[in-house]
Amino acid sequence: MERLSDRLLNWASILDDVTLRQAENTASLPFIHPHVALMPDAHLGKGATVGSVLPTRAAIIPAAVGVDIGCGMIAVRTPWSVDEVRARGSLAPLRGDIERAVPLSAGKYNRKLTASARRRVDELEDVADELGTHVLPAVIGATPNWQLQLGSLGSGNHFIEVTADEQDRVWLFLHSGSRGVGNKIAMRHIAIARKRAERDRLDLPDRDLAWLDEGTAEFDQYIAELRWAQHFALLNRDEMMDRVAGCLAVHMRVGETPELERIQCHHNFTQRETHDGVDLWVSRKGAIEARKGQDGLIPGSMGTASYVVSGLGNPLSLNSSPHGAGRAYSRSRARKTFTRAQLEESMAGIEWRHSDVFLDESPAAYKPIDTVMEDAKDLVEVRHTLRQLVNVKGD
Repeated sequence: MERLSDRLLNWASILDDVTLRQAENTASLPFIHPHVALMPDAHLGKGATVGSVLPTRAAIIPAAVGVDIGCGMIAVRTPWSVDEVRARGSLAPLRGDIERAVPLSAGKYNRKLTASARRRVDELEDVADELGTHVLPAVIGATPNWQLQLGSLGSGNHFIEVTADEQDRVWLFLHSGSRGVGNKIAMRHIAIARKRAERDRLDLPDRDLAWLDEGTAEFDQYIAELRWAQHFALLNRDEMMDRVAGCLAVHMRVGETPELERIQCHHNFTQRETHDGVDLWVSRKGAIEARKGQDGLIPGSMGTASYVVSGLGNPLSLNSSPHGAGRAYSRSRARKTFTRAQLEESMAGIEWRHSDVFLDESPAAYKPIDTVMEDAKDLVEVRHTLRQLVNVKGD
């Protein structure tokens, strides 16, 4: 860990100057307490740095939570070994079944609700009632088809994987968030915070660092919708994981996939926490909570390792750790830099949809996950290292 200032601590051994300046801008805000913690995967983001932990007193920056509210990971350990799964035949049909079971890509949603999705939609309606009668009308007004978004993956760095650990035990691994409905909530409240900053003539280093003050109606509305979107993201991952487990059960020719372990974690979220006796809003934008003994998931990029981890409860990081490899190249620059041949080489031995569409997801477009994990050795300990067998992504 490197103490860059009293208000900015850094765990990233790979950190470019632009990202550093962005983090310094965020750390300069008056309500940051005690400091911003930059994770090993830190890179440039909208307003606030991706891979940062922002503890705030009596205020929240909507852009510091991110535009995919509640984005995160889920993993399930199955009872089967790699040999047992491969003995049932080629993994290509399994990939195809997963691609048909879960809508992939931006703007692609379900045509109808499954029975399990209906139960989860009912739960989300109940959560909205508990948070206040104003929540669901705001969501429905912005995203009338939100129910059909439950159980869909999205695109970009979202993925579904069948993986194996160091003991050749098969895991199911998935990355997604709150889809279009969460994005609409985030963008609306980022705009509200900006308008408030303009109205009050706040001097901001970046207009996306505009904040909402606790105790105002705008703050209360954002927190209610944020909590709802975080729960949507969690149930979205649960719904998809159940479908993927069903696909694996078909491959294994059994009725269902027994679960030996299920781990869930957000990495774009805000929650109320107490640190050193001070009540704070802790926003983790591209970071997971890593209290001592708390399970977490840190994915690598396509073709690289991912990790099941246990938190070490590092107080300087506000009990946090990185959420993944972290981009080193923008998507446009990656497309111009890396070739299909390089991607094919990186994905050798993995069942995946061979396409130029994924050039911007090339492993070389990200920080080396081994470096990230070395930087994080005082934040988490590794329980399992996972390698990919099947990779599913949207366009």
